[in-house]
Amino acid sequence: MLWKVIKLAALTTGGAAVLGGALFGSDLVSYVDSSFHSVSLAVKENIPVEFQIQRARDLLDETGPEMQKNIRLIAEEEVDIASLRGDITQANQSLAAEKVRLQALREDLGTNQSTFAIGDFSYTRSQLTQELAERFASYKEGENSLQQKQQLLENREGALAAANQAMQIASDQRAGLQSEIDALEAHYQLIQATAVGTDVQVDNTKLAQAEKVVGDVRRQLAISEHMLAEEARFAHAVPADATSEKDLLTQVDAYLSAAPPVAVTDAANAK
Repeated sequence: MLWKVIKLAALTTGGAAVLGGALFGSDLVSYVDSSFHSVSLAVKENIPVEFQIQRARDLLDETGPEMQKNIRLIAEEEVDIASLRGDITQANQSLAAEKVRLQALREDLGTNQSTFAIGDFSYTRSQLTQELAERFASYKEGENSLQQKQQLLENREGALAAANQAMQIASDQRAGLQSEIDALEAHYQLIQATAVGTDVQVDNTKLAQAEKVVGDVRRQLAISEHMLAEEARFAHAVPADATSEKDLLTQVDAYLSAAPPVAVTDAANAK
């Protein structure tokens, strides 16, 4: 059963790849990259601001242990450099003292003496010559070692100065980022407070409905006013005077007496 599921998944994946290649051709990778980029941007844009700010704080806090580690390394290097300076100072002093002894031996060998008493010991000329040769070789080795230590000191001091400068830059950047994150958080809180203060929203739909109702009422009132005006006009019209029969007959007689006589036709006479 498990093998069938694996086989079905492989066939489905392969079929999707073939279908994508058939549809998009060589641009398939470009489409996939663009889609992934778009999805990434969409996901990133939907991340809450407070989460992003907290993430920035967490990342900044993670730099703390690393900076502490570097501070300890710098402190250790400063201690080692101080110890190296002490070694160089002591080596200089030892070489200076050895140089005085070499000069003394050289002066002794500059004489014609065959034996030399130095402290509680007596040396022959050949023994003193051997002593001078060994001390001179040791002096030159010490001098060479001192030069190497001085070069090492210069290199480590240069590296320490660069490390201190890098740490100062990192510290300044960290402080700057801390201030910027604080400012962003304060700005975000201000926006949130402003949004809360203006949370009351007017329902435009209800407002439009109310405005329509007011308009309808205003129209009805106007119609009512016009109806009342018309009723008042017709109710107070001046009634016409009643015509008397006598006046009517007088008017008709006057009209008829003034009218020309009607001509009688032959057809009428024949009747």
